[in-house]
Amino acid sequence: MNTNFSNNVVTLSGMVVGEPAFSHEVFGEKFYEVTLSVKRLSGMDDLLPISVSEHLLGDRFTDGAYLTIKGQFRSYNKTVGERSKLMLTVFVRDVFDYDETANPNTMELSGYICKPPVYRTTPFNREICDLLIAVNRQYNKSDYIPCIVWGRNARFASNLAVGEHVNIVGRAQSRNYQKKLPDETVVTRTAYEVSVSKISVVADDNTLAVKEL
Repeated sequence: MNTNFSNNVVTLSGMVVGEPAFSHEVFGEKFYEVTLSVKRLSGMDDLLPISVSEHLLGDRFTDGAYLTIKGQFRSYNKTVGERSKLMLTVFVRDVFDYDETANPNTMELSGYICKPPVYRTTPFNREICDLLIAVNRQYNKSDYIPCIVWGRNARFASNLAVGEHVNIVGRAQSRNYQKKLPDETVVTRTAYEVSVSKISVVADDNTLAVKEL
């Protein structure tokens, strides 16, 4: 069981959007949800869900405030009607003053392929591969993190087998998409995932079996 959290590390710098809203309570500790707006190199914003405990909240997570956080990308199941939906959030472990000189969005994951990779091409012939990575967490729990791989990395990822151990470097991103409902209406929804810049396979002896692409 990994308890040093090095297999799931995310660092974000950005602006708080809105005020924190109470989410849930665990063993007397209250947790709140808030959105962090993080700039991409393109100038667009990723609007990412953040989960922060009451003892870290203070007065720093106010609408319009800039800050840097470090934590983990986590998943949980939420029941919606009769279905279970995979939800994603950045669980905050540390809060720092805003660092405008640092990369505003970095993530490192080490986990296991838990579904067959899905390789596809866009209408503009861009290669994409969708992965679902299981990342171990303390107390025998796992987080299931959707990842999207591009270009020649996508071709490499498409040949990975379920159960293979991989290291991933990338960034958290939000993406809007259109979904058609059974009554034929179309709604806009938001997906959260890791956009992968590097991926490598880890051998059983914990050495890299394949160089990073």
